[in-house]
Amino acid sequence: MHYRKGSLLLLVLCSLSLVLPQPLCADTTHPNMIFVLADDLGYGDLGCYGQTQIQTPRLDQMAREGMRFTQFYAGNTVCAPSRSVLMTGQHMGHTHVRGNAGGGDMTVQSLRDQDVTVAEVLKPVGYTNALVGKWGLGEVDSEGFVLKQGFDQFYGYLNQVHAHNYYPEFLWRGDQKELLGNVVEPVSKEAKYGGFVGGSATKRVDYSHDLFAKEAMQFIDSEKDNPFFLYLALTIPHANNEGSKMTGNGAEVPDYGIYQDRDWSDQDKGQAAMITRMDTDMGRIMDQLTALGIEKNTLVFFTSDNGPHDESRHHLETFNPSGPLRGIKRAMHEGGIRVPAIAWWPGTVPAGQTTEHIAYFGDWMATAAELAGVDAPENLDSISFVPTLKGNAAEQQAHDYLYWEFYEQGSRQAVRFGKWKAIREPMFSGSVELFDLDQDISEQENRADQHPEIVKQATAMMDEAHVPNPNWKIRGGK
Repeated sequence: MHYRKGSLLLLVLCSLSLVLPQPLCADTTHPNMIFVLADDLGYGDLGCYGQTQIQTPRLDQMAREGMRFTQFYAGNTVCAPSRSVLMTGQHMGHTHVRGNAGGGDMTVQSLRDQDVTVAEVLKPVGYTNALVGKWGLGEVDSEGFVLKQGFDQFYGYLNQVHAHNYYPEFLWRGDQKELLGNVVEPVSKEAKYGGFVGGSATKRVDYSHDLFAKEAMQFIDSEKDNPFFLYLALTIPHANNEGSKMTGNGAEVPDYGIYQDRDWSDQDKGQAAMITRMDTDMGRIMDQLTALGIEKNTLVFFTSDNGPHDESRHHLETFNPSGPLRGIKRAMHEGGIRVPAIAWWPGTVPAGQTTEHIAYFGDWMATAAELAGVDAPENLDSISFVPTLKGNAAEQQAHDYLYWEFYEQGSRQAVRFGKWKAIREPMFSGSVELFDLDQDISEQENRADQHPEIVKQATAMMDEAHVPNPNWKIRGGK
């Protein structure tokens, strides 16, 4: 199938349904799909992944009633490129958005008209597509604007820096600003970066996460009788980086809840309260699906866009958010890119299962397409994990390798193949570290000297995977 922008293709396909024996539109036999993306949630931040301090009972329940992935990877170690991989099914050597722009030209951090998203693949077969939360892949006047990329509805943040603030002065509803009751003081008038001047609210009325949870549930209720794709891109537990600079506490949350009386810093209390608040809302969504009687026709997939941050001025040692993994956000070690992932689909996903299948964000494209009964675009880096979801591990295909690249901090690359993980820093020219993840999940022992033939193989994979893009240049240093 050839994918084009706009509504013409959908109109043609719907017209064909008048003569085809099985209509292509409004086919309610297709499962609903809810992809929930936390922001900067670490592999070890949930109880079902070993967390002991932060309470996540509903996500733990989701894991008990569904499937927990132990080797699932984000698209990248930071936000925008990770989301580009998710939406396009192309890994970091191929996808268009390969970093957080950071400069004045936001077009480099925008999807293009020719980029085909998961939403565009689902739309022609009758799915209503909604994004609630954070987009980060195109401003309102760009080709990458969310409503130009296959989504029918949008409520949330377009800009990443805007999304730092949990109490913003406005959110986008479609292409219009919807004013909120908050008052924001900018960090400084000269501090615009990433296309936006961030700040911290001096009057806090409307908490964006709560608005997103409400919006998501309203969308589910309104579309319960038709197939839908909800991309719920939460901002919890990302820090308000500007808030950290201005107030010393970037963990913005209305209250500390069950952590109020803990002998922790306010930043630690806020970090924990944010995650538990998100957990509660995940439970509300599962309860809603069950109450509506559509839980057996709805796949809910929960994960995180990259590893945990240290930007709220909280203490990493309090919660050990990477669990057994080395590194955090911006690292190419496992802690920066391996993320929690839970699939819940009563009656289809076997309950209480843990899978070691190696998958990543780019696989969502092929997975969603298979579930919808359509072909994914050609020339992707995407393998459906539907066999794994349905408990048919013997039928599951695997990648030859997974690939990442990162242009900040002097740059680095990584490749995962079988039990091996290789990191080259700086990318293209640096020395290669090699780790045996079966024996060394914490990546403590560099085995490059012991296995030069494996290093040569990994280097060839990195060289093959990278296709140059003039927008992305190495910047910064260690």
